[in-house]
Amino acid sequence: MNDTPIKPKAAERMKIPRQAMDARNAVARSASFAEVNLGFVEQVAMMEARRCLDCKDAKCVGGCPVAIDIPAFIDRVAVGDFAGAADVLLRDNALPGISGRVCPQEKQCEAKCIRGNKGGDPVAIGYLERFVADWAREHGDRRLCPPPKCEKKAENVAIVGSGPAGLTAAGELAKRGYGVTVFEALHEAGGVLVYGIPEFRLPKSIVRGEVESLQKLGVEIETNVVIGRTYTIDQLLGEMGFSAVFIANGAGLPMFLNIPGENLKGVYSANEYLTRINLMKAYDPNSSTPVMRAKEVVVVGGGNTAMDAVRVARRLGAERAMLVYRRSRAEMPARIEEVLHAEEEGIIFEMLADPAEILGDDGGWVRAVRCVRVQLGEPDASGRRKPTRIAGSEFEIPCQIVISALGTRANPLLTQTTPDLKTNQWGYIVTDENGMTSKGGVFAGGDIVRGAATVILAMGDGKKTAGAIDRYLSLNRRPT
Repeated sequence: MNDTPIKPKAAERMKIPRQAMDARNAVARSASFAEVNLGFVEQVAMMEARRCLDCKDAKCVGGCPVAIDIPAFIDRVAVGDFAGAADVLLRDNALPGISGRVCPQEKQCEAKCIRGNKGGDPVAIGYLERFVADWAREHGDRRLCPPPKCEKKAENVAIVGSGPAGLTAAGELAKRGYGVTVFEALHEAGGVLVYGIPEFRLPKSIVRGEVESLQKLGVEIETNVVIGRTYTIDQLLGEMGFSAVFIANGAGLPMFLNIPGENLKGVYSANEYLTRINLMKAYDPNSSTPVMRAKEVVVVGGGNTAMDAVRVARRLGAERAMLVYRRSRAEMPARIEEVLHAEEEGIIFEMLADPAEILGDDGGWVRAVRCVRVQLGEPDASGRRKPTRIAGSEFEIPCQIVISALGTRANPLLTQTTPDLKTNQWGYIVTDENGMTSKGGVFAGGDIVRGAATVILAMGDGKKTAGAIDRYLSLNRRPT
């Protein structure tokens, strides 16, 4: 297939540079919701895979929350056996096309890569994961939907929420033979994958494809069902006949700045703004969902959600889309790749600035944000350097829209209707190391337990807790 040796010596592998992934032109993409990254072609994927050193003690696996056998699937890519790579990948990850796009590999598996630690760049594990998932889908490879290999179990499991934790648990339990029903509050399955992450970073066709693969495994999905209102947890365990429940409804209640002017017209939470755009398709002129467009937009925050919101604003026509963050670029939690893409698209970064007030005009609409310059002091309890305002450093940023992207917290609807479900002081569900809650037969994972975090950490919770549910049901199974 290729003149390059399949298994070059380690010294030769070290000479192969990390392969770049092509992306759409920055100017063109800043006005388009088409996916930015274009993926690897086969020969580039094989070349990148040959950079792997086949380490005996593969540290990269330990850096993966869902414990993918990374060396094994990369080895298959290196020799052009893409179907074999898909077999390996799907054993451990039900959503590879998603995690290959949005997982912060640079902080996890790639950060542990011995190839990178020996000098140069780590193997592009995330790019290769995406390549394998996309290749299998494009070639109609049914390995993306392996049939259940075990006998059908008598028990049924209810899963609350169809985000990454819920979908991962659903796949793991279905492969073990359980009947699985996922209850989703919105009208489309995917949770944050469809309402929170923009099309240009994660095409919704990818999410739908992986949801459909789970449905072919036997997973049932019921949308427009709000657990805590449509049904309670007690009803799921009682009259509805489920033997266990996994709560993975996320933490979708937005946090605000708590400064004067937040009630002005033109102020959004990132949750509302992105949901209107991503799930309700407000960017489409034919959509019935309204969303404001403006020439000057300010997004407050430094994480991936903030980055998504400011890049969306740019695509909706903002001539001056600005990110305001009260720390420096080095402290930004957003993925490095997303920050670089934003810069290429013309996003303006206003660092070490703290919003103090949102200013309005006579009609009650936003006209500017008044900020104060800050300096970073000693690290706080979380280990991050605490910003301190500099007296007399106030300045104004003209804008017509302000978007608050400061994170989210737990929605109390479900927990308020389940009084015997223990929560902590912030409203998150308390679990043990296996994901079991204070209520018998009820497990929880993802953001509703750990607080707002990454997609892959939620997937890791889903996989781990599915195993715990299986053990719990096996121990409590009545002899036939």
